[in-house]
Amino acid sequence: MNPYKKLAKNSIIFAIGNFGSKLISLILVPLYTFYLSTGQYGTVDLVTTTVALIVPIITLSISDAVLRFVMDNNSDKNSVLSNGVCLIIIGLLISLVFYPIFKTFFPFREYINLFYLFLLTQSLNGLFLQFTRAVGKVNLFAGVGIISSIVVLGGNIIFLVILKMGITGYLLSLISADVASLIIIMTVGSAIRYVDFQKINISLLRKMIIYSLPLMPTTLMWWVLNLSGRFIISFFVGVAANGLFAVATKIPNVLNVLSNVFFQAWQMSAIEEINSKNKSLFFSNVYMMLSSIMFIAMSFILIVLKWIMGLIVSAEFYDAWNLVPFLLMGVVFSSFASFFGQIYVANKNTVGVFKTSFLSALINVIINFILVPFIGTIGASVSMMVSFAAMWLMRVIDTNHFVTIDIKVHRTVTNLLILFLQIFLLYIPIPLQVVFQSMLFCIILLLNKDSIKICYKKVAATLEKRYSK
Repeated sequence: MNPYKKLAKNSIIFAIGNFGSKLISLILVPLYTFYLSTGQYGTVDLVTTTVALIVPIITLSISDAVLRFVMDNNSDKNSVLSNGVCLIIIGLLISLVFYPIFKTFFPFREYINLFYLFLLTQSLNGLFLQFTRAVGKVNLFAGVGIISSIVVLGGNIIFLVILKMGITGYLLSLISADVASLIIIMTVGSAIRYVDFQKINISLLRKMIIYSLPLMPTTLMWWVLNLSGRFIISFFVGVAANGLFAVATKIPNVLNVLSNVFFQAWQMSAIEEINSKNKSLFFSNVYMMLSSIMFIAMSFILIVLKWIMGLIVSAEFYDAWNLVPFLLMGVVFSSFASFFGQIYVANKNTVGVFKTSFLSALINVIINFILVPFIGTIGASVSMMVSFAAMWLMRVIDTNHFVTIDIKVHRTVTNLLILFLQIFLLYIPIPLQVVFQSMLFCIILLLNKDSIKICYKKVAATLEKRYSK
């Protein structure tokens, strides 16, 4: 299949799954803000983010190796998946040794048992989801995302609204969603038949660990980039302020959905096309389409930002809008950095991913400690934006020896200047602000019209072929 059409086809499938699940997540925001206090919301945010920190440590990020090695030609899928499951089980057993330490020092010690249960379900679910993608069952992958979100919605209605279980109810709904996902993948997706511990291959496992090991600290660096600010906010400003910051991230997550949908498809295309003759042209065209979509989407969100915040959150959380603009810009830079990150992955050069992630995380922590004590939570937003921008620029330079990508410097700089002007206008109480914002949005559209046309033609052609069968 034409690589553009395959990328478009997979993006459409992932979009259906992601937008369905994220729509449900967005619906849940007002429910959380009305049934949880800022302190409670800050606590559950710490639980989920700590799980995100520990999963790659205890699993050595083996799920990423499962995706990459299963997609190799002539790979032994049974051995790859069985190796991954075995390593996760060992990692989880080792993590139990630290139970007394976690229970003593974690700020959510009364929920430590639920924390461990969530750690188990997240680790296994992440592994089997990557395997499902690698074997080409993208329809199932997308469908599971929607079903899991429905389970979260139902769980929150039962545990949070009806039973009023607070933080416990919130966590139980997330765990239930992971369990539902695993059951579907193992039964409907037949993934369970690939698990055979007699097929464990130590030589292959060694290669998988060598590949995934640099991704373990890399994942931690991404955790630092995305989440360290929350701990620093909690320390210097308070847990309630972290609750505001957590709510503020929900709007940028909408933009993050756009990039995640693309990257689920792009990761597969990058691996398949990395050795093609026309890879530079292919990668450059895809990057141009991605950057245009992100610029346009962010510009539009800035127009409706205050209206959306007033609509979906209670008055107690409304001031969180101040944090959103720089978080949005951080997501834009993060998506650009992730695009170039897949070039490392396709070439199995995971050390490059680690190097750039480490330097960016270091920048993030330094800026957080400088800004948060003086300007509060908005300092964490600015820190995220700057550190992701640094990661993007480092990867543009570093990946040039793998593949040359034309990033259209003049067009990129102009788009960014207009977006920063939109951000500036948000903080100034001027009349007809929406009119000025809309005018700037129209300029963004004009700057990116060529990319829009290309993207439209590729997607339209893919849809026509898909639904004409």
